[in-house]
Amino acid sequence: MASKPGFWTSLHGMATLILIGVALYFIFVDHSAHILPYLPFLIILLCPLMHIFMHKGHGDHEENSKGEHQHQDAEEAYRRGLEEGRKKTNDR
Repeated sequence: MASKPGFWTSLHGMATLILIGVALYFIFVDHSAHILPYLPFLIILLCPLMHIFMHKGHGDHEENSKGEHQHQDAEEAYRRGLEEGRKKTNDR
């Protein structure tokens, strides 16, 4: 079964992106004197939105078996490194 293409890659999605782009262009050209002083604040306000949308692929943040095993392996490697370092210090 073929997967359905996403909205943004469909004809309606592309038209939506073009309309948004045109609207933003005219808003910026006609109202740049009103927008430019607040641009740094708008960029800072975008940070939470970027955080929300960019973490979309993380899932539900629950520990899965693969992540748990990697965590245990890292702890074991850390312990071995500590033991080796103590042995080297004691041998001197």
